[in-house]
Amino acid sequence: MSISGSGQGARAHRAGAFDIRLVIATLFGVFGLILTGMGLFGTSDADLQKTDGMNINLWTGIGLLVAAVLFALWTWRRPIVVDTEAAAGARRD
Repeated sequence: MSISGSGQGARAHRAGAFDIRLVIATLFGVFGLILTGMGLFGTSDADLQKTDGMNINLWTGIGLLVAAVLFALWTWRRPIVVDTEAAAGARRD
């Protein structure tokens, strides 16, 4: 079974951008960057007093960035392979 969808006899291809894990990784990455920036540049002393001195925006942002990297690695290491002939046959039935 071929993985690339470019050949004449190719039956399967990768889900690519339609893989939900990649969408989740992108969202986690965007929100992680925003929170990390807020933690580094937008935290006041009053904010730190509310959380007992812990910079919650910074740590949550770093956690989201780590999760985004893990989701992206998962997508890269174990791609979803879509069998186009089986999907077309299921639509005809």
